[in-house]
Amino acid sequence: CTHSMTKPTSFREPPPPAPPAPWRPPNTAPVTPGDASLHLDAMTEALLAGRGGKRVDLAEDQICALLRVAQDTLMRQPTLLELDAPVNILGDIHGQFRDLLRLFDAGGYPPDQNYLMLGDYVDRGKQSIEVICLLLAFKVKYPEHFFLL
Repeated sequence: CTHSMTKPTSFREPPPPAPPAPWRPPNTAPVTPGDASLHLDAMTEALLAGRGGKRVDLAEDQICALLRVAQDTLMRQPTLLELDAPVNILGDIHGQFRDLLRLFDAGGYPPDQNYLMLGDYVDRGKQSIEVICLLLAFKVKYPEHFFLL
């Protein structure tokens, strides 16, 4: 008696893996700092020069350009972050720009150090705009070393 083994008819092959998720809106061209005429280095230098409570003047067109580029940068990254140690974890900045600069002075600046920012970036402090602009500038400039939740 010869008996051959065959797959049962009720068994199906597993479905193929899903294609990678698009990390940006469909049908949009990538935005780069040059495309948005963003002067990222000059903006970062101006923000870092704001130590000691010095006033930081940022042009509105530069802030708008930063927002466009940061949105594109964030949309390109997955929502689930898998980070390698070491990572500095910060949160609850609440617009305290001087405190944020002191934390970077103590822990190091990206890209030499990796950062995960947990949230509560703005609201109570006098320099909320400066805080969010510096965080977004670091995100755009160092997307693989600086993460915002």
